[in-house]
Amino acid sequence: MLRYREIERYLRGLIATAAPGDALLTEAELCRRFSVSRMTVRQALQVLSSAGLIERRRGRGTFVAARPLHRRPGVFLSFSEEMARRGLMASSRLVAAGISPARPEEVVDLHLDPGDDVVRIERVRLADGVPIAFEDAALVLDQAGVLAADLRAGSLHQALNQLGVVASSATGTVAARLARREETRLLQTSASAALLVETRLLFDQHGRPFERTESRYVADRYVIDVVHTSP
Repeated sequence: MLRYREIERYLRGLIATAAPGDALLTEAELCRRFSVSRMTVRQALQVLSSAGLIERRRGRGTFVAARPLHRRPGVFLSFSEEMARRGLMASSRLVAAGISPARPEEVVDLHLDPGDDVVRIERVRLADGVPIAFEDAALVLDQAGVLAADLRAGSLHQALNQLGVVASSATGTVAARLARREETRLLQTSASAALLVETRLLFDQHGRPFERTESRYVADRYVIDVVHTSP
């Protein structure tokens, strides 16, 4: 067996019984244990990193990666509801909240007039303390009352329900790109991390669009499942 494969198999065994965030042996420790060069150790670590099983943090070491969360197709839940169903604690790190000018795409999707403002809420969404996504939500100005709600520990959609707004349907798109510098800082990812960018337009119980949200999920922490059927 190739030596790096032996190291890879050994680490896979450790990962299988470890928790996300647990530290693994350092490169130097693996070199001593298997009597190999750092190049061989790094080859094994690269395989595990590409598989999404470990995170390598410069100057800190190698850690067990968080298991990716899977979202079932066709399920329309808020982030808080989705995490609650998984038995995970949803929380938010509030980046910004207030009134700001609507962007061109928000004007179109929310049926606004040019120059109108929106309620903008930017948050990092976490599951059991692990950053999963950066969320940029724009709501019609009628919903400014949500700014008084607890946007860190509470649910935005529960706050909307208290204002008489019920999210009844949604449309959306998903694209992929690399994380930008500020996103890597907020989401605690590497510079080469991939993001799944979901744009979702929500409609209330009267069929009116009231929220346009762009959620940027860390691709190795969140997976959107799909179902294919023949035409």
